[in-house]
Amino acid sequence: MTTTDVAPKATSLPVATRVDRLAWPALAGELDDVGVALTSLLLSVAECRSLAGLYDDDGLFRSTIDMARHRFGEGQYRYFGHPLPGLVAELRAAFWPHLLPVAREWAGRRGQPAPWPDDLEDWLGLCREAGQARPTPLMLRYGPGDWNALHRDLYGELVFPLQVVLGLDEPGVDYTGGEFVVVEQRPRAQSRATSSVIGQGQGLVFTTRDRPVRTKRGWANSPMRHSVSVVRSGQRRTLGLVFHDAT
Repeated sequence: MTTTDVAPKATSLPVATRVDRLAWPALAGELDDVGVALTSLLLSVAECRSLAGLYDDDGLFRSTIDMARHRFGEGQYRYFGHPLPGLVAELRAAFWPHLLPVAREWAGRRGQPAPWPDDLEDWLGLCREAGQARPTPLMLRYGPGDWNALHRDLYGELVFPLQVVLGLDEPGVDYTGGEFVVVEQRPRAQSRATSSVIGQGQGLVFTTRDRPVRTKRGWANSPMRHSVSVVRSGQRRTLGLVFHDAT
């Protein structure tokens, strides 16, 4: 799944402008169809390398998770602490106004409340009031043989239904394997898997927990989980943007 590519010079524009210029109607359509949508180029190679280089700065992170220890797979990820690095904060803020209409539309289809205000900071304030005060943007690092088990990123009662992962290394060059996989539990049917290769500097938008699907009886929830397939060689690093904070 791809959208119209952005010209390379676009990566010199402000981050918010790059996100604004994505083909959002097409992305929303792909999210409706399969619950996952790959963006065109968003970050330059230099920005990807700069973000990847943050991983070894212990002062930026509030916690580090060894996946094998928790039986989550193999590999490691780290949650940023406050304050978020500038580019990470910019990206999360830039995506919010474009993901928000999709989230509200999905809630409306299912007759569910849409508690998300227009402003991201207002939403994060509601998270804090509910006891979800720990930031959730994270960096993930996989080496040969590493993988991530199917899961959903739920950190409390308040949940935003969409999130984004950005590729920081070049598939086929820096690493092989490591496809992003979502598995959808379809109503009254076998589960369906969708795999995506995230290019360096690309973003992948996907569902956090479930998405609405039309049935003969109206709209139903279709639960989804995501994972990363086994990395065959090299190193795969990504930036994850979650839009609700953690308890």
